[in-house]
Amino acid sequence: MFSIVLNIVGTLFHLYVAARLYSLDAVRTRIPRRAWWIGAFLIWLLYFVGVRVGDEALDWRWWPGQFALTWLGITFVMSLCMLVADLASGFGFWWRAHTQKLRALGASAGLLLAAFALFQGMRAPSIVDQEVVMKDLPKALDGTVIVAVSDIHLGAQRRSEWLAARVEQINALTPAAVLMLGDQVEDNPVGEPQLAPTLRRLRAPWGVWAVTGNHEFYGDAETTVREFEQGGVRWLRDEQVELMPGLVLAGIEDIGSRMRNDRDISSGLVRTLPAATNTATILMAHIPAAAIIEEARARGVDLMLSGHTHGGQIWPFSYAVQQRFAKYAGAYDVGGMLLYVTRGAGSWGPRMRLWQPGEIIRLTLRSPTAA
Repeated sequence: MFSIVLNIVGTLFHLYVAARLYSLDAVRTRIPRRAWWIGAFLIWLLYFVGVRVGDEALDWRWWPGQFALTWLGITFVMSLCMLVADLASGFGFWWRAHTQKLRALGASAGLLLAAFALFQGMRAPSIVDQEVVMKDLPKALDGTVIVAVSDIHLGAQRRSEWLAARVEQINALTPAAVLMLGDQVEDNPVGEPQLAPTLRRLRAPWGVWAVTGNHEFYGDAETTVREFEQGGVRWLRDEQVELMPGLVLAGIEDIGSRMRNDRDISSGLVRTLPAATNTATILMAHIPAAAIIEEARARGVDLMLSGHTHGGQIWPFSYAVQQRFAKYAGAYDVGGMLLYVTRGAGSWGPRMRLWQPGEIIRLTLRSPTAA
């Protein structure tokens, strides 16, 4: 079903962009109609094949699959810009003298924005600093640095080599602990012998901790868990641990399947934190669902960390994401609990981001009793 939707939507974007580009005098006078539409058909055929075969495998299927996702993103951005030009000219019914200029402007803007989105999607994630005052944090732990990273989506697009560069970024921040907030993989286990050695290069005296995201369960989640464990990553699956005296780290299993089936999504959190706590507590929960946020606040969590939304990834999808998750990107004060929803370090689908790049979060913990 999903590939059918992608084929329909991608075909509409492709046809619209192809038709509008060929309506430009600069194109129509230089390229014969038949040659143009044969070329457009061949590009569409490659897109269609790419959607069907996917982009998981590292054999020949990776290339059409990756092309399909990228072409979908490019034609989407270009369609937005060219639609604005069409609306301004009434689809050629008014301002006829300016229709060509408006369409050329729309096409140019679409190409530039698509190129910028590709740059933002492929560049290294930015480092975002966030201070967190935790009301019960012992004074001795004031100034502790913890790094959180989410949605790295290791798979055909990003492999261990990409992860190695992120490890260097994280190590440069000298964290006490590293928290991985879910969607470590695109779906299937990574299956690379370099993964474990790469993960073991993370330097964090309090450990590297992870929770599952919805994408872990699109493939063999248990194998993915074992692969990361071989790299020294410890998973919290409806569990809590004491990182240091006076500081608790809790993590819940992903709630994606429960949300899709309209089941209770708070049971894992209730098991993990059975009673309200007066100990400084950090909660890792991949999806920032409203019920989880409110339950965490009620149970005395000081800091909740989530991902999943990608910050909308490609504007204007941010508005649609916000309809689903009111708190979808950045820091929020929820009744004294700080919720941080990260845009994630990777991306899903097209390797594109508009407007913001991916991010890695450096959290500095503060005690209210510190001098």
